[in-house]
Amino acid sequence: MKTLVLVEHDNMNMKDATLAVVTAASQLGEVHALVIGSGCASVGEQAAKVAGVATVHVADDVALANQLAENAAPLIASLMESHDAFLAPATTTGKNIAPRVAALLDVMQISDILSVESEDTFTRPIYAGNAIATVKSSDAKKVITVRGTAFDKAATEGGSASIDTVGGAADAGLSTFVSEEIAKSERPELTSAKIIVSGGRALGSSEKFEEVITPLADKLGAGIGASRAAVDAGYVPNDYQVGQTGKIVAPEVYIAIGISGAIQHLAGMKDSKIIVAINKDEDAPIFQVADIGLVADLFDAVPELTGKV
Repeated sequence: MKTLVLVEHDNMNMKDATLAVVTAASQLGEVHALVIGSGCASVGEQAAKVAGVATVHVADDVALANQLAENAAPLIASLMESHDAFLAPATTTGKNIAPRVAALLDVMQISDILSVESEDTFTRPIYAGNAIATVKSSDAKKVITVRGTAFDKAATEGGSASIDTVGGAADAGLSTFVSEEIAKSERPELTSAKIIVSGGRALGSSEKFEEVITPLADKLGAGIGASRAAVDAGYVPNDYQVGQTGKIVAPEVYIAIGISGAIQHLAGMKDSKIIVAINKDEDAPIFQVADIGLVADLFDAVPELTGKV
């Protein structure tokens, strides 16, 4: 069985989300990586070094510069003539491209898989992660998105894949890239951070969020996250959001401060190795999943904790 893995990148560097997908794909069969972009030769070289990758297909064309799904999907669908499964990370990029590929192939997409049971059987979360469904596909071609936190990351060194140049990309004329605003931070990305400090609506304001959460995150070298309620209230940008409609994370340590633990938030962080919860409501749902719970006023407890770190 030949699998085709979408390599997520910024035309210069491969992103970590790809590595978990390679691990998942390797459980299905031979792994081929696909790099689509413009001026992305260096990404192809990086992908060729990933352990477990046999071949890297590089589609370098100006029409693919921003990886628009409308331009990328027809190319991927054509490559599926010689592949049995297409796997993409369950990120904004993967979730944008994979459904269009599935539609072109006229197959059902299998979303957000947690494990590979066999070549045609997978597990995936339903009901915000409160139940795990085992699904079996009878489609000849598989289109799959992979939850990155559910699989180990493949090694970035040790591979020696061949690199193949792919042509045939074209501008479908269905969409146009206008602009992007990229948040810059010296902190680790949420999806790759080993420690995350998250704040909730109980912090009360963006000023208090900065005053209470940031010093602790600075001392721990942690990424900063937030609940949807905190994001909706305008305390922090939406790229901080952790949860079902935000980012799915699984750090070594997740510290939830002033977060009640709504089901949508738990869906995004309950796979964390150690969960620490600080909340003055002892009946808050977050304590049901927490390994360490502190019932206290966060405005007293967190500064004291920060001072002792």
